[in-house]
Amino acid sequence: MRRILLSLALFLPLAAVAADNDIEKVNGSVWVDAGQHAGDVGSVNGSVHVGERAVVQKVSTVNGSVDLGAQAHAGELGTVNGAIRLAAGSQVAGKVEAVNGAITLAQGAQVDGHLSNVNGAITLDAAHVAGGLETVSGDITVGAGSHVEGGILVDKPNNGWFRWGSERKPVVVIGPHTVVQGTLEFRRDVVLKVSDSAQIGTVKGAAVERFHGDAP
Repeated sequence: MRRILLSLALFLPLAAVAADNDIEKVNGSVWVDAGQHAGDVGSVNGSVHVGERAVVQKVSTVNGSVDLGAQAHAGELGTVNGAIRLAAGSQVAGKVEAVNGAITLAQGAQVDGHLSNVNGAITLDAAHVAGGLETVSGDITVGAGSHVEGGILVDKPNNGWFRWGSERKPVVVIGPHTVVQGTLEFRRDVVLKVSDSAQIGTVKGAAVERFHGDAP
């Protein structure tokens, strides 16, 4: 069974010794200016904002959101308590992970790795994810013109803290003119709505409700 877990490094204090181009704080938000190149960027208690066309490596925070600006590039993104937002045309070479927070990809945004959270909506707007989508309790909207490789997994809550919010059925919407390659696997009850113009892979564990038009 795949697990949605951030790397241990995300929960540990930020390294006391950082490379010259790393930007790290314990308290407070971190800003990377437009067009700036940086290494690892992070905070423990604060958000991380990466400006337009900036290039960074790992972006991480524990309590705070992560914003990747338009046309910016990152190696990977992660947060525990906070949202992750990718602006238009931004790119992430690796994974994007949250625990308690929504993940939003604007038009033309691309994630080459796995994209996952536990609680919070996942929304793609004409975006591309190459490594699959995964959640436990969040809704998923694969918006019009989006492309997902690696399938979709909605996992069942375990006996621990993942059970929070598990009584509600997640809603999964596969919008018009989208492509979802790979298996759509649902290990808990969900509502699955698929546009009649969408192309999807094999569905396991849910009944498909087809819809016409822009939205169900």
